[in-house]
Amino acid sequence: VQLQASGGGLVQAGDSLRLSCAASGRSFNMYTMGWFRQAPGKEREVVAVISWNGGSTYYADSVKGRFTISRDNAKNTVYLQMNSLKLEDTAVYYCATTQYYTVKPNYDYWGQGTLVTVSS
Repeated sequence: VQLQASGGGLVQAGDSLRLSCAASGRSFNMYTMGWFRQAPGKEREVVAVISWNGGSTYYADSVKGRFTISRDNAKNTVYLQMNSLKLEDTAVYYCATTQYYTVKPNYDYWGQGTLVTVSS
């Protein structure tokens, strides 16, 4: 499985941004997908997770109510809609996939990351 994240950029606080993660390879529609982020000097943390059919989702408290994870299995793509962005959302965002539903970062496959920078 290969993952290609895109959509990052420089935005102002309060703006919105949508990240995409295109997957190639087999069985995408049977895998859990997650978005993680890592800010400078900090550990990688989970942002949002979605189960294989979209029936279950998880959000970190810091993004709950502002971010929405979704997936389109027909397009082998998972999205992260980010609204009301804050300075503290600045980080490199990674998409990842694993066979089982988990919010821990021990995923099997990782994308290359896309940088989101929120300015004041």
